[in-house]
Amino acid sequence: MPLPQARIDLERLKSLLEGVNRFGFDPRTGGYNRPGFSPEDIDCRSWFAARMRDEGLSVWTDGALNVFGRFGPGDGPCVMAGSHLDTVVNGGAYDGSLGACVALECVLAMKDAGIEPATAVEIAATSEEEGRFGGMLGSQAITGQVTREWIDGAVDAEGNRLSEVLQTHGLDADSVLSAARRPGSIATFLELHIEQGPVLEQEAVPIGIADRVSGVCYLELDFKGTANHSGTTPMNLRADAFAGLADVAHSIPDLIEAHGTDQSRITIGHVALTPNHPHTIPGRAVFSVIIRDTSEEVMRSLCKNMKIHAQEWVKKHSLEMTSTERSWLPPALLDPDVADLLQVLATRHGLPARRMPSGAGHDAQTMQAFCPSGLIFVPSRGGISHAPEEHSDWQDIEKGANLMLQALIELCRAKPE
Repeated sequence: MPLPQARIDLERLKSLLEGVNRFGFDPRTGGYNRPGFSPEDIDCRSWFAARMRDEGLSVWTDGALNVFGRFGPGDGPCVMAGSHLDTVVNGGAYDGSLGACVALECVLAMKDAGIEPATAVEIAATSEEEGRFGGMLGSQAITGQVTREWIDGAVDAEGNRLSEVLQTHGLDADSVLSAARRPGSIATFLELHIEQGPVLEQEAVPIGIADRVSGVCYLELDFKGTANHSGTTPMNLRADAFAGLADVAHSIPDLIEAHGTDQSRITIGHVALTPNHPHTIPGRAVFSVIIRDTSEEVMRSLCKNMKIHAQEWVKKHSLEMTSTERSWLPPALLDPDVADLLQVLATRHGLPARRMPSGAGHDAQTMQAFCPSGLIFVPSRGGISHAPEEHSDWQDIEKGANLMLQALIELCRAKPE
């Protein structure tokens, strides 16, 4: 059947995204709160599963709380498409959720056009992608990259242990490990995502085709000093944990200039001060350092030198330091054949597209270690993401979704050898 006969129903796609975003909306800020495995996240997953079931798909949830809907032959490999439903705290309406909804809409558009795929399509709404516990648990579980040791040691920024959170949902490490797919069971993985950056909008290009994805190191630094009275303790006799943290933060640009590249990113995004009182010198600062680059060698160098630089500031401020690597997601080169297919289809349908790296981590990079994977970007207004102001125009979303649809049709035409 000719490709143009299948088209995205934009109003239906809008309705799907609105349905997802009923969960965790905060009217005070305009943001969304569905952290991985939170009640809002769980309720959203249940709704999404029910929506797929209503459309006649075969639906199930695995031991890592990934939700799947299968369309097509009941056995054999699949082409998987999707993204995540969880959000960061006070996040936006599009990050992850749009990709999961687009995957479902593509299947519904195929059904509308009477297309019966030779290779099944599986919609995936992955779990805990935003790294509440440091990794991308859902896709890591699918691809067999998560270990019992990591599960047992994983904690979130508030000190909640992953193992205990899993227990509240009747799950444990064995459940998560059981989610690993058999080699060869997924022929290709496709993900559509908002760019989360300004490049496409600035260049007025509606489609981005990611060819590589930055890795992510989650380093936690713990500075211990001495809590003391802010009025009676002379400045030269303090062991101020926050002062040490501030110097580390101030030195980040110099660190990147000396050891990084134009793709390097270092962010201190979470800080816990103790006692955290206006009139008390902080005796302890525990903070996250997120290091990203498209080169693993550069990431290793940045991580090593961050610890060295931090130790120098610790010594200056009479502190003690403990460093913990909470997680390491290596950079990924996405499959060039899949990227080429997306480029060909974009050209065929008159959609300007540019090859580009992804500075943000995505399920596609995890899936690439298991099967050929591709990642489609649509522009983000102002490059803003992980905030209530996050927005993508529907005319751009429609173009990206139709590209995803044509790619799925092409990939599902024949069974893989």
